Amino acid sequence: MKKILIYMVLALPLAGCSDLLEESPKAVAVENFYNTAEEVETAVNAIYSPLRDVRPEQICILDAHTDWGYGRGSRAQYNDFAGLNSTNINTAGSRWNSFYLAIRNANLVIANTQPGESITEQEVAENVAEAKFLRAWAYFDLVRNWGGLPLRTDQNLGQADIPRSSEEDVYALILSDLAEAEANLPPEPKDIGRPSSLAAKTLLADVYLTLGRFEDAREKSDEVIQSGRFSLVPVSSVGDFQQKIFGPEVVTNSEEIFYMKYSRIPGQGNYILWILNHPSTGLFNYGGAYAHYGDASNPFYVEWDDADIRKHLWDQVDFGLGPNTLVSSKYTDQQAVEQNKGAGNDLPIYRYAEVLLQFAEADCRVAGGPTAAAMEALNQVRRRAYGFDPSSASAVDLNAADYDEESFIDLVLQERAYEFQFEGKRWLDLKRTGKAAEMVLKNKGLTIAEAHYLWPIPLSELNFNNAMDPQADQNPGY
Repeated sequence: MKKILIYMVLALPLAGCSDLLEESPKAVAVENFYNTAEEVETAVNAIYSPLRDVRPEQICILDAHTDWGYGRGSRAQYNDFAGLNSTNINTAGSRWNSFYLAIRNANLVIANTQPGESITEQEVAENVAEAKFLRAWAYFDLVRNWGGLPLRTDQNLGQADIPRSSEEDVYALILSDLAEAEANLPPEPKDIGRPSSLAAKTLLADVYLTLGRFEDAREKSDEVIQSGRFSLVPVSSVGDFQQKIFGPEVVTNSEEIFYMKYSRIPGQGNYILWILNHPSTGLFNYGGAYAHYGDASNPFYVEWDDADIRKHLWDQVDFGLGPNTLVSSKYTDQQAVEQNKGAGNDLPIYRYAEVLLQFAEADCRVAGGPTAAAMEALNQVRRRAYGFDPSSASAVDLNAADYDEESFIDLVLQERAYEFQFEGKRWLDLKRTGKAAEMVLKNKGLTIAEAHYLWPIPLSELNFNNAMDPQADQNPGY
């Protein structure tokens, strides 16, 4: 009940607000809507709705692109690494539209929120900062998967034809938005599920890693660590991972930095459980489509230490592809209220484990090799994975002296691969570090076509945006 009430604060105004914004955005925004702090907050809430809708699907598609993940049915085409067919081009376009709807809603807040008698300058600053954080996150997802983009901002809301900007220009906007978010968001979220200044620092660290700005990434991740506000949730079993970290009853926990929030309200729950689960396991009371799976014969899985509890978040289920087929049991809910959007599990966007591994990678790259601090950050995540106290030395600790820079970065990337399965991280990690071709060839025996590295710009964008050329502005291979 507590989780449902928190969710209602964040989400229940979304449907009505979104309808108003789509029907007459300028009239509502200027004349009727942005007069009080409560009205502005409701407008901010409208940014979350398309992001919540798209995130489960985005995660699954990204993790089908990895060296460990596979898609079934229409999603099997992701596994050949040859680019997208017409079906998956269309679904990629729908995800593009969801991100841009969130960006549009953020732009409305940024453009139309001003101080007044019923809203203070601080309330304006915090709400605009939240909108800019969400806009930056949406653009960060877009630019890493589609490359250069039409930059729609609060400055060109009335303009239909927007040229494709370079990746550098997109990242400039992202960094500008996050600088304002970091400066004006509170250190603690106003409500559970909203971003804080520490969430902005975490997202900044991720952007800096992607851009190769390792000193900046180390600084921001270390600021989050030094805040002392987060810690890893201790576990001793698969069930602890399922229930204490990712469970449907979890309202928040000590490692939550920024999550997409869901609840057992019809139409407002988490869709990823239906995508991933298999009926035979009984872990989701509506069965599941088992549309994404793993393979126990894949070297990634074979080389994974059996003592690592995270490995056992996979169940072997032969649904027609052979006895080595694996089905994820990471997200479970046996009391969901409906099949597609009725599960209560939240989706992590950033949690403390990621900050520790951000710091470990950045610190190693700056120092030219693993430091004691970098190894300690990685060992905290590793200890928890084996059921040990994350904050105390353990029998599974690794030593910095045994690694050089390259081997330690490989170690961090592998730890991230184990830790963040079905959180949408691995493919983006492999791309940003230039290791995608190597790891996909090693673990799947496949060569990645150029067309697979970026998704196609949707035809709807190219056909109706007169500032973009259907040939020159399309991504390679499409």
